[in-house]
Amino acid sequence: MVRDLDSGGVPIYLEFEMRRVNCPKCNGVKTETLEWLSKYGRFTKRFEEKIGRMARQMPLTEVAKLNQISWDQAWEIEIEYMKDLLMRHPPAVNLRAIGIDELSIRKGQTYRTIAADLYEKRPIWMGGIGRMEDDLAQFYKEIGPERSAGIEIVVMDMWKPFRKATITHAPQASIVYDKFHVLKHLSFALDEVRRQEYHRVNGKKRKYIKGQRYTLLSNKANLDEEGRRSLRLLLKANKRLHKAYLLKEAFGQLWDYSYPAAARKFFDNWKLQLKWQRLGPYEKFAALVERHWDGLVSYCHPDHKVSLGFMEGMNNKIRVIQRRAYGIRNEEYLRLKVLTSFIKVD
Repeated sequence: MVRDLDSGGVPIYLEFEMRRVNCPKCNGVKTETLEWLSKYGRFTKRFEEKIGRMARQMPLTEVAKLNQISWDQAWEIEIEYMKDLLMRHPPAVNLRAIGIDELSIRKGQTYRTIAADLYEKRPIWMGGIGRMEDDLAQFYKEIGPERSAGIEIVVMDMWKPFRKATITHAPQASIVYDKFHVLKHLSFALDEVRRQEYHRVNGKKRKYIKGQRYTLLSNKANLDEEGRRSLRLLLKANKRLHKAYLLKEAFGQLWDYSYPAAARKFFDNWKLQLKWQRLGPYEKFAALVERHWDGLVSYCHPDHKVSLGFMEGMNNKIRVIQRRAYGIRNEEYLRLKVLTSFIKVD
């Protein structure tokens, strides 16, 4: 008997006979192939399809419980489902714009490198044993020199090993530094200013700063009324933090420019506002931007206007995947999860 789709919440099992024939040409007994039967003959294909689709939305423990099967059975079904999904939806042959990032797979410095197709909006490779030059080089070697030569844009953070690997294996590609990683450095600078101000002031002024890290670093649109009120009081109480906050909010305009010269003028004016402000962390950030200017201004080119938000959204979704798979140590399972979760299923 094999398990089929439920009917009215009742598990359905099919009992049938499979024909076995003696084939003179094959020199042996052969069993007929049934198209609707799964690979290992314990479930129908449509039942396994249902399990695979459910596992895209919820933890395996819940999938197994709802369908009255064991966790191991749900695991095996999902693994086969994901492998089949990748075979049916292979990555595009012509890769034009890719995004590169690292994924922390365990606590500590344990990383894997991820490459994503920014036009198809899906990760296409996860591998390596870290986030060094050789790890990304492995991706370029696997797709081959012909496909690497067709890449026009590579979006990445300001990590030298990724840049070196790209220059070596796809020298024709324009490197664009990811907006969200750059702004993360600016948020770190703002937080450092907050800490400095907390230690500099005393008495009443200190109470406005204490416990307001989230309020200060959050997007204003994401704050509730109480959060906005706290932000107003904080900025009113500390002029240096107020200036640092306004500079952070203004810096995002850099990615709105379509001409490198205009972007350069904006950044020069932004730097001028640092004069006499005694914002050491911001001066360090400005120096960081100067060192990586080519990769930042590259986004101004009309042909380089790819969606920079996808990589950040991908990272958020992968974190959800990792939480759902908490306790599962199988790295191949995580790799399949990451590569298939962005494939659109009809």
